[in-house]
Amino acid sequence: MLVGYMRVSKTDGSQVNDLQRDALLAASVDGRHLYEDAASGKRDDRPGLAACLKALREGDTLIVWKLDRLGRDLRHLVNTVHDLTARGIGFKVLSGHGASIDTTSPSGKLVFGIFAALAEFERELIIERTKAGMAAARARGRNGGRPYKMTAAKLRLAMASMGQKETRVGDLCAELGITRQTLYRHVGPDGSLRPDGRKLLGSGKPATAKSS
Repeated sequence: MLVGYMRVSKTDGSQVNDLQRDALLAASVDGRHLYEDAASGKRDDRPGLAACLKALREGDTLIVWKLDRLGRDLRHLVNTVHDLTARGIGFKVLSGHGASIDTTSPSGKLVFGIFAALAEFERELIIERTKAGMAAARARGRNGGRPYKMTAAKLRLAMASMGQKETRVGDLCAELGITRQTLYRHVGPDGSLRPDGRKLLGSGKPATAKSS
């Protein structure tokens, strides 16, 4: 069965999903199997997507108009499609930069593999830059006491690391020089942004952690 997912960013009615709907219907998706949201792609609480993922069964294929309709970011997208693949569910993109992705075909799997590799590369770059920054800070003598600040660079590393099965929260906190309370005020267990994290990335300024 083919299942379609649509999303527009604004809830005030200024955006409509007609173009997405027409493309999905043209791709042979039954109108009864269309799910939609009116929400920013960065939001975690997307009931349409949650219902869509829950309804999918082994052998089904999830189809979206463009790649950015599904994922919050590259890491979230890769994880979502990996979960679908593990459940025996295909994923296909109709247009845009990800139009070559179709995990039901060998060539489409190859393209998605490249996306997954890029996500891992991005994560490694964040880790490398964070470690370099921390080493530079230590070289300047800023290594005494317990740091209380979460920075944008640390937050991006935490987002990339959280949700990975191999990540040990205690080790991550030690590497970043923050407390567990600080970590969980900014990032959820699955790597999603919490209010303090969204505020930090939105402002670009460090957010001071509270003493535990």
